[in-house]
Amino acid sequence: MHSVAEKNAQKVIVGLGQTGLSYARYLHKRKLPFKVVDSRTQPPGLEVLQKQFPQVSVELGEFQENTLMHAEELLLSPGVDMREPALAKAIGAAVPVTGDINIFAHQIEAPIIAVTGSNAKSTVVSLLGAMAKNAGLDVAVAGNIGKPVLDLLDEKTHQLYVLEISSFQLETTTGLGAEVACVLNISADHMDRYASMQDYHEAKHRIFQNCRQAVVNRNDPLTVPLLPNNVRQWRYGLDQGDINEFGLLEDNGKTCIAFSKKSLMPVEELALQGRHNLLNALASLALGHAAGLDMQAMLQTLREFRGLPHRCQYITEIKGVQYYNDSKGTNVGASIAAIQGLGGRNNVVLLAGGEGKGADFSELQGALGEHGKLLIAFGKDADQIQLTLAETLPVIVVNSLQDAVVLASETAQAGDIVLLSPACASFDMFKNFEHRGEVFIEAVEALH
Repeated sequence: MHSVAEKNAQKVIVGLGQTGLSYARYLHKRKLPFKVVDSRTQPPGLEVLQKQFPQVSVELGEFQENTLMHAEELLLSPGVDMREPALAKAIGAAVPVTGDINIFAHQIEAPIIAVTGSNAKSTVVSLLGAMAKNAGLDVAVAGNIGKPVLDLLDEKTHQLYVLEISSFQLETTTGLGAEVACVLNISADHMDRYASMQDYHEAKHRIFQNCRQAVVNRNDPLTVPLLPNNVRQWRYGLDQGDINEFGLLEDNGKTCIAFSKKSLMPVEELALQGRHNLLNALASLALGHAAGLDMQAMLQTLREFRGLPHRCQYITEIKGVQYYNDSKGTNVGASIAAIQGLGGRNNVVLLAGGEGKGADFSELQGALGEHGKLLIAFGKDADQIQLTLAETLPVIVVNSLQDAVVLASETAQAGDIVLLSPACASFDMFKNFEHRGEVFIEAVEALH
């Protein structure tokens, strides 16, 4: 046995950034010794770490096998690939590994609503947070959105936690034990991190471990969990649905949101527009209902909630052309949802491109064939996009997002929609998707 190593054993934070810093605060507060490793030479958060914890040792650059093998426990940031050779070897040698959601969930008594999916996670958890607030609950919305969960452990306890959880965070989570869990949808994403769709699917479905209730999208068979009979399941979808299910129905000539085949409210009263947001509304109602939230408070929220910045966000209308910022559309599935949700017949000028993460852009053919007028591609994978989609609609490659906006404004006519929904990550040209969205908005405002 490594008796010497074990005497020096300490926890090792693998990967800095927001999560890495939250691990550091968490361990420091509990007087637990730790060190930090990151494969990047200039990781985000390094200055903050060195300022707040000058005594902590930091190893940058290629992971040192020795450090990982002798760790008491590895605390993994979601950006770190578990298949990284030195890391995979340590995990293979049974060095314990955990993640922030895992640590948090095992220390919290209050109920958790846990939400994952390839798309729409942030919209649904934000909507749920607003519903819980309107229902009079003290709620915290966190996870892959907003505050890192470990920071919540040092605050007062809330009555309900609504967590957005990514597949990467789920990889290091065991026995989550959520009151209600849901996979909203599954489409190919992060194929640079997963060997297959099967691996990705399995990571997502870890959210159901030890859950008490599950919410299921009946229009997406990949979201249906394998669960014992004693776990209550609530289902939703864009059709009528059965008893105890959420769906849509026609009532007095209006399409209405319904539960148990009874109308709840006309769809036209929703503040969020677009078919994809109808699904988000139904998912939120099903999750909230499972958690016991007041139905009237939830419906009132649906009449008021206008969505999040960078998610199919309406910017302005210029000369009859509407401009939408969906910079959060960082994968193909998200962009398909935005195109179908907002588009009419061949009236969408799509701005797309960036870091494709190994995605298959041909999946955009259906949505663009029906709704697309022109695709303007930019960024690292612009040529790949052009190559894949040039037979579906005209594709022009430009050097920058600003150039794309100018070209779009010159091409679009009244009744058209200019939609930034990149189907790619932003890191080739921007700090993050928010920065990309802000650059787009500035470029659109400059057209006035």
